[in-house]
Amino acid sequence: MPTRHPSDQPSHQAIANLIFRYAECVDAADFAGIRDLFADAVFTDSGGSLHGGDAIADMFAKTVIVHDDGTLRTRHVTTNLAIEVDEDAGTATSKAYYTVLQAVPAMPLQPIACGTYRDTFERRDGAWRFAERRIALDLAGDVVHHLRHPERLPPHVRPR
Repeated sequence: MPTRHPSDQPSHQAIANLIFRYAECVDAADFAGIRDLFADAVFTDSGGSLHGGDAIADMFAKTVIVHDDGTLRTRHVTTNLAIEVDEDAGTATSKAYYTVLQAVPAMPLQPIACGTYRDTFERRDGAWRFAERRIALDLAGDVVHHLRHPERLPPHVRPR
């Protein structure tokens, strides 16, 4: 069976694969992978906006807790994915819900966060890339084993 080049994929699939790759990189604490995904992108959350892969990867490295197994002990589950593609312009948008599950020795498997991704993409040299990711955190559970500074969460999402 011949090997397909990434640019041979239908646009919707290539974009869905980027969204999956983000979850895969975050869960694995693959900060170099995050850097590459967002090399020329903007990343916006409640803390503001960061530009470029190095700044975005650095933010992750300083924000999340990497456990003894080298991962975050999480699974980012992305659902309700809606992708809109403008093939002629080489641009696309998507929105999706996310749920973060975590299990650590001190805590059984449970959801710890959920919210919404709003993404924009651009096709460059035949390949789709993130242009911007906007993350809204809508609900948070016990993130003490996930975030270095859980007290910095916006008050409206902190568990009561």
